[in-house]
Amino acid sequence: MDVGSMVRAQDARPARRVRVAVDAMGGDHAPGEVVAGSVDWARDHPEVDVCLVGDEPRVRACLDGPLPDNVSLVQAADSVGMEEQPAAAVRRKRDASINVCMRLIRSGDADAVVTAGHTGAGVASAILNLGRSPGVDRPALAVQMVTDRGPFVLLDIGATTDSSGLNLAQYARMGAIFAERVLGVARPSVALLSIGEEGGKGEQRVQDATVMLADSGLHFVGNVEGKDLPRHPADVVVCDASVGNVTIKFFEGLSSLIFEMLRSEFRRWPLGPPGYLLMRPGLARIRARFDYERVGGAPLLGVKGTVLITHGRAKRRMLGYAVEVGAAAARAGIPDLIAKALAPAAALPADKTVDMADPATVAAP
Repeated sequence: MDVGSMVRAQDARPARRVRVAVDAMGGDHAPGEVVAGSVDWARDHPEVDVCLVGDEPRVRACLDGPLPDNVSLVQAADSVGMEEQPAAAVRRKRDASINVCMRLIRSGDADAVVTAGHTGAGVASAILNLGRSPGVDRPALAVQMVTDRGPFVLLDIGATTDSSGLNLAQYARMGAIFAERVLGVARPSVALLSIGEEGGKGEQRVQDATVMLADSGLHFVGNVEGKDLPRHPADVVVCDASVGNVTIKFFEGLSSLIFEMLRSEFRRWPLGPPGYLLMRPGLARIRARFDYERVGGAPLLGVKGTVLITHGRAKRRMLGYAVEVGAAAARAGIPDLIAKALAPAAALPADKTVDMADPATVAAP
């Protein structure tokens, strides 16, 4: 399902104007590509307000014309670099662009934040400035994984490491809410990623989560293995951040390798050029289906606000999709739904399990 399908899945809900704050200084290609992608998208979507947060002189220097009426600028004097220790930098740099973005949500001046900056900084800033949703022990980053049978939601892919069985069970509930309200999946199926399909296999946290999910009221279908992922084993697949992060990077590299190998074989084969011309439409459709840029980014589920973290290498096109996914998630009201679903577990310690001084517990590499 592409971004357009996600938006159409919400057509039955009342439309409302949303405001997306974009971290203009975050990412390998900031601010130029971030500004260009955000402004391009805003021109095509006048019903959404986009706020570019960053060093205003540098942001203005990236503009190729006047700002659209639905785009505004907010000054942020500082930023968090990719090489910095995220939690420490977020605490030290109060006026970093990512912190200013989060405060716009907290003050009600923005409905969503989009950043291509340091993942750890995005997670740390969201926890520090917005806080976790009631009952949520740890937030999780969720991403759509594309398969030949449609997308599924994989989480956690890099918010916090060393999760417990309780964390995995909560990720499952949050992922199911996202799949239902943003992707339009009725009663989404949920699975745990493990080393075997049998319930007794895998790490202790996976076994603990299996017991919890079996009695959770979710449509839990058991454990799945890595080999099952390309075939859409469930609508929501849950794992620890270290496993999820390795998984998405493996698939990203594999998809690029496959298309490179196809191009190489066409060049070596005497009938390659005419054969390629015959197969070109089909190959183009396959490439479009597995185009990770169209996913936009990964929503951070379990914090008091809509936060979307996109690829650090994102350029103009992907940034536009990221803004669209952020707007769609804001319209769906995911944070409120998660708070309602997990509020009964609010007896969890409020600030105990994520040590903001320890980067190992803040974000996966």
